[in-house]
Amino acid sequence: MHITLRQLQVFLAVARTQSTTQGAKELALSQSAVSSALQELETQLDAKLFERAGKRLILNENSRMLYPYALALLEQGKEIERLFLGGRCTLNLGASSTIGNYLLPALLTRYQQHNPKVQLTLQVANTSDIIQAVSNFDVDIGFIEGPCQQADLETCPWLQDELVLFARAGHPLAGKTLRLSQLAEAQWILRESGSGTREVIEHQLLPQLGQLDVMLELGDSEAIKQAVRHSDGISCLSRRVVEEAIAAGLLTELHTALPPLQRTLYLVRHKQKHTSTGLERFLQACQEELGSEPPFPQG
Repeated sequence: MHITLRQLQVFLAVARTQSTTQGAKELALSQSAVSSALQELETQLDAKLFERAGKRLILNENSRMLYPYALALLEQGKEIERLFLGGRCTLNLGASSTIGNYLLPALLTRYQQHNPKVQLTLQVANTSDIIQAVSNFDVDIGFIEGPCQQADLETCPWLQDELVLFARAGHPLAGKTLRLSQLAEAQWILRESGSGTREVIEHQLLPQLGQLDVMLELGDSEAIKQAVRHSDGISCLSRRVVEEAIAAGLLTELHTALPPLQRTLYLVRHKQKHTSTGLERFLQACQEELGSEPPFPQG
């Protein structure tokens, strides 16, 4: 068998774009060169890799099986190149909103300052979108706000996080130990469904209250903070998100007799995704700086 890295590179480009034309543009090759390389790969594997749907090429069972192996081989090839390029590498990270906006930016900046040859990219979305990005191999690893049950993915505890109830300064509920009935009667401003923060509220708080009067759903924590500041609505976000505004007197923490709302933040990766040396070093740096759990312990 004489499969080449170029053939696998072509295969991955066509798989990502679902088109030989777009795959050729991505690789700066002619369409005929891409089609030829793809045909040679199918001949050597004695397997058809795509199904046609009009002008689109759709992954079939064979290509879905090949994809993670081709990706791992190309990444290992890049690692060989980096051995002779002074350790340069690119890490594509994904993070849910709270982590991506409030935990990682300072950490990424400090890490890049100490590792200037490492290029870091960060995709920020809600937890469900980051899980999908990891599943699609769009990012090397994801930081999410809850466990993931997808069979093709592996999760690992990373950090502990606390959520707090809060309202605007001077809110009628401020300074009291609130009863469940008062929380149930309040108007709420919450993150959207699919976010890790919303899942904690629904799993830990909603069973205690029976229902919530949701006046607004917003997809951004900063938008929620501003909406709460200018209304009588109350909300629940990570302490890391609201602690500065509470300290500045712009928001006030609400207190109840309920146990603290705790959650675990997780790392998630694809079980078939090759973990590069560069990614292992970055995860180790995350653990050392934040005092987090060891990433994906072995054995």
